[in-house]
Amino acid sequence: MDLFQATEAKLRYLLPSSRIGVMGESTLGRHIYFATVGSGRPHLVCVYATHAREWITSLLATEHLAYLLQMQFRGRVTLVPMHNPDGVMLATKGLCSVEDAALRQSLTEINGGDDFSLWKANARGVDLNVNFPARWGQGKGNRYAPHAHGYIGKAPLCAAENALLASFLLRTAPDGLISYHAKGEVIYWQFHQQGRQKRRDLRFARALSSACGYPLASPGNSTGGLKDWCVSTLKIPAVTVEVGADSLTHPIGANALPQIFRKTKELALSGLRLL
Repeated sequence: MDLFQATEAKLRYLLPSSRIGVMGESTLGRHIYFATVGSGRPHLVCVYATHAREWITSLLATEHLAYLLQMQFRGRVTLVPMHNPDGVMLATKGLCSVEDAALRQSLTEINGGDDFSLWKANARGVDLNVNFPARWGQGKGNRYAPHAHGYIGKAPLCAAENALLASFLLRTAPDGLISYHAKGEVIYWQFHQQGRQKRRDLRFARALSSACGYPLASPGNSTGGLKDWCVSTLKIPAVTVEVGADSLTHPIGANALPQIFRKTKELALSGLRLL
């Protein structure tokens, strides 16, 4: 059983089908699942495995889900365990996860070889965390052609995975969002907020920092990210949480999961209390 299948199976083991939804299909036709715990408001969304090589966060998602199911809390949490399923499969299974021969050849050329363990993008070489319409294309390290990481895409939300997620967030109008990445054990929260919004978002970020022990950090000249779009378009508190010690090497293996879980298990509950 591969990681995509295992994630789907774990969701169905933990939850009734009425609590599991499908946003739509990825570039290569894989389901992008979401799972809901609790009800009403406030509503917090947690997104995992946006970057392929950071697949450890998809394992973290189901651990977080199992933990939340044991707790009593006000409001609801929606988890998106695998934002980038095609990329995760490339990073974990390699080219055998891609059926189309022409696409396999193209990906090999883009990647400069057949080792995809450090791949971050989706199956078209678009980096999902620089493809949102939030100062799109103005970031440090942006690329303008398909690549293992950093390619902004032909247009904002051109990646199927991002178009689906953006539509879902616009439709459900959450009150806050946590985007899980790896690594560094820091929290990024800033994206040109001012005044009351900046003060509110800082309170949210500080609450999460207190819950996990990760310090707040400046993102530098980062643009086009999910957090950036949520802050600028949805006007909600949103953070990027980088899990896993900086001393770890990519891809972070499953042996690091217990420690990562212990540090992050309270983040969703802490976020809800501030929304």
